[in-house]
Amino acid sequence: MPVQKVLVVGGGITGSVLCLALAQRGVEVELVEISPQWYGVGHGITLQGNALKALRSVGVLDRVLARAVPFDIMRLRRADGSLITELATPHTGGPELPSTAGALRSDLQDALCDAVRAHGVTVRLGLSVERLAQSPGHVDVTFSDGTAGRYDLLVGADGINSATRALIGLTQRPRPVGMSIFRVVADRPAEMDCAEVYYGGPRFKAGYSPISPDQCYAYLLDENLDPSLIGPRAPLALLRERGAGYGGTWGGLLAALPDDTAVDYRWIEAVLVDEPWYRGRAAVVGDAAHACPPLIAQGAAMCMEDAVLLAELVTGEEPLEKALEHFMSRRLPRVRMVLENSLRLADWEIHPGTPGADPARIMSETLRNLTAAA
Repeated sequence: MPVQKVLVVGGGITGSVLCLALAQRGVEVELVEISPQWYGVGHGITLQGNALKALRSVGVLDRVLARAVPFDIMRLRRADGSLITELATPHTGGPELPSTAGALRSDLQDALCDAVRAHGVTVRLGLSVERLAQSPGHVDVTFSDGTAGRYDLLVGADGINSATRALIGLTQRPRPVGMSIFRVVADRPAEMDCAEVYYGGPRFKAGYSPISPDQCYAYLLDENLDPSLIGPRAPLALLRERGAGYGGTWGGLLAALPDDTAVDYRWIEAVLVDEPWYRGRAAVVGDAAHACPPLIAQGAAMCMEDAVLLAELVTGEEPLEKALEHFMSRRLPRVRMVLENSLRLADWEIHPGTPGADPARIMSETLRNLTAAA
């Protein structure tokens, strides 16, 4: 086995799944997370079948599905709520798993945090990597508290604004796509049984997904507004103003939001490291290597697939260099396809009326392509 001791930087979904996949294969794993607290936070998340497959492989799927809402269709609607079409979504994780599940992000992260600790991973909070020095057999790391460690492999799973990416000499940085997103968690209406998307309104689109027996996740895609709004407490009045003009269930959700509703507002960014995601014995995965607009709901799935495959390959029989080469050859074409198709969808929504635009076709084709093994 080419690695016996691994440092994972970043305790989000990618880093947590990677820790579990490595620990289950007998690797000594240490996780450092820059936040002083480590628990589930955030809004809703859509988990396609291939994401569910990854969660099953690390043993947390049953706990996640206990509160999540599985479904196998998606509906496209006009801004007034009238139905355009209903799509059967491909089972990207295999026929035995739901094609999609909506979940509360905090439920998912809590399940991962508990499992990571239960598997004996050393978790260090409020800590980051300041320096690293590589040799042929190991990587030496100095942390922000002055302590140091020696590892067979360092993996940065620290998100789209990854500090590890720059630390190991990768220069790509995220760029704005040209659209932003408002997100809220709301009470789930009785009629909501799957994800639905509303097209043709005053903004790029609106939508929602059930995420628990009594909650749903709703969003509005808009142009980029004043960057001072970015954060977890954007004005609800602004969301109501920008979301006016959508009817159906979405319009009802918006009208019923309590005045103290937490509104998360972000500019959507994308990044792709289109060269090897590693330098020697240091690598980046997940959003640190590739992040796409959430238009096909494959961001989390791509990250989890990275984590599971990397753990499998670096604990196999090949030398680490060969294992990392094989990891890249399998992952880069797949994530590039998802990213390029997500960006195409974003461009069509930013520029309505583009000749040949067919969002339903692109989404369906992408998901069908992902039914092949990661």
